[in-house]
Amino acid sequence: MSLLFRTTAAPVNGRRYARAAALVGSIAIVAVAATGCQPIQALPAAVTRTDVMSAPIGNQKIQEGGALVMALSAEPDRLDPTTSSSLYTRYVMQTMCQKLYDIDDKGKIVPQLATALPVVSADGLAVTIPVRTGATFADGTPFNADAARLTIERGLTLKGSARKSELGPIASVQTLNDTTLRINYKKPFAPITAALADRAGMVLSPKAVAAAGAAFGDHPVCVGPFKFAGRVPQTSIKVERDPLYYDAKNVHLDTITYRIMTDSNIRAANLRSGAVQVADSISPQDVDALSKEAGVGILQVGSLGYQGLTLNLGNTAGVGKPPGEINTPTAKDAKVRQALSMSVDRAALVNTVFNNWYEPACSPIAPSSPFASDLSRACPEFNPTKAKALLQEAGVQTPYPVELQVSNSPDALRYAQALQAAVADGGFALTIRPVEYSTLLDVQTRGSFAALQLGWSGRVDPHGNMFNFLATGAGNNYSGYSNPQVDKLLAQASSVTDQAARAQLYGQVVKQVQADNPVIYLYRVRSLTAYSTTVAGIDTFADGVVHLSNAAFVTKK
Repeated sequence: MSLLFRTTAAPVNGRRYARAAALVGSIAIVAVAATGCQPIQALPAAVTRTDVMSAPIGNQKIQEGGALVMALSAEPDRLDPTTSSSLYTRYVMQTMCQKLYDIDDKGKIVPQLATALPVVSADGLAVTIPVRTGATFADGTPFNADAARLTIERGLTLKGSARKSELGPIASVQTLNDTTLRINYKKPFAPITAALADRAGMVLSPKAVAAAGAAFGDHPVCVGPFKFAGRVPQTSIKVERDPLYYDAKNVHLDTITYRIMTDSNIRAANLRSGAVQVADSISPQDVDALSKEAGVGILQVGSLGYQGLTLNLGNTAGVGKPPGEINTPTAKDAKVRQALSMSVDRAALVNTVFNNWYEPACSPIAPSSPFASDLSRACPEFNPTKAKALLQEAGVQTPYPVELQVSNSPDALRYAQALQAAVADGGFALTIRPVEYSTLLDVQTRGSFAALQLGWSGRVDPHGNMFNFLATGAGNNYSGYSNPQVDKLLAQASSVTDQAARAQLYGQVVKQVQADNPVIYLYRVRSLTAYSTTVAGIDTFADGVVHLSNAAFVTKK
């Protein structure tokens, strides 16, 4: 989609909520023609939300079998845990590919294919992991420690791996016996357990990897309650119950179909009609009305992640490659990027655009994280007047033009259009280029952008929210950012185990990143998942993933 949006409207700031609401309403009229957005009204600034992370089965009667349909707000990328970067891929993989570890509803790391948390040697260089017996991959291959070893080594060596920097400075991986894995490090690496509670810990069938190689994602094979059944590109992905699963007695559905529905209005309409039973990423425009409807439940949970603007400082050859030179003021002059950050009133924008359902974000560390600090909680100054002065110091023309690529979903466009009007006060002329979500993932990987608006669903350890995005040459460093001091601090933070010391180091990283602004952090979503009360056993946690492995159709007893 190549449509460009340009609008002119009044600025938004934290002291003028009524004016901001009128602004967003007028902007939404522009979006209606292209996206079907509707105007919104501002709510009071202070609204307390309570997490609801589960729809328990309780004393309801389970109806064994059945075909559940979940509406996904975007299409997953390739179903390969080693290379994927999409939250929506994690939704699907969660039912098919179990991990060595997982997180629970309290954000604690718990064993899954492992049987206990790792044992770390006194010097921090050897991490020993016991794994379960009696598990089988969907292709009949026995699960064992050697399969886990091969998966981790694939994460380190496969071309295009997005997991390498998540796994840390591994020297070697050993299989001590069928039930014991050992990871040997060049230096201590504290985030390893958290990394193995995400895609890096999804253990792949050695037989399937050997047969498919880099094409593994076309037909993934893992240990899980369900197994891959088929994919229709841009339409749906289907999984079916795996009879070889070690805990098959607690799997109730026959199939789950993930149907791609990018429009939030369409997802809500299909939920109401019964065509789907679960829908992710319900729009803040719809959730209040849906929550009042009979037969509909809402799960909601705060996010460990963030939404932000990524500015291209040096991604000239693709993500993970050495930074190149981009000869633009945005890429070369930190004053220009600081001016853009200072033009954003985060609280006012998020409150008016998202009906107070989301929260402003100032850094990649959620305020609720045990690794949060005063530095990571501090928000950059909002000062449009000073922003204009910085642009003048940088010697650039004003209004300074910036092209922003953004997902063409209604909510993403609504925010981008409000942002466009808001930063005009700081001396910026923002042009919005909407593109399909899957295309935007490719754009950020290739580096074919000046600025783009995307987010990250978040991880329990800050390393998972920071190192891959901010360390020189890391697997998700879409900005092409490189700062030796940040690299040093991130490495230090990953090598110490004391939580307070790590929090202090990550706070120093945030302070430097807020000066350099390769990413301008904007807001945190609440994960809003709607479901039909004909189903239960659905969970959603702070990492943003909706869990359907133990879901079932139910009736009241």
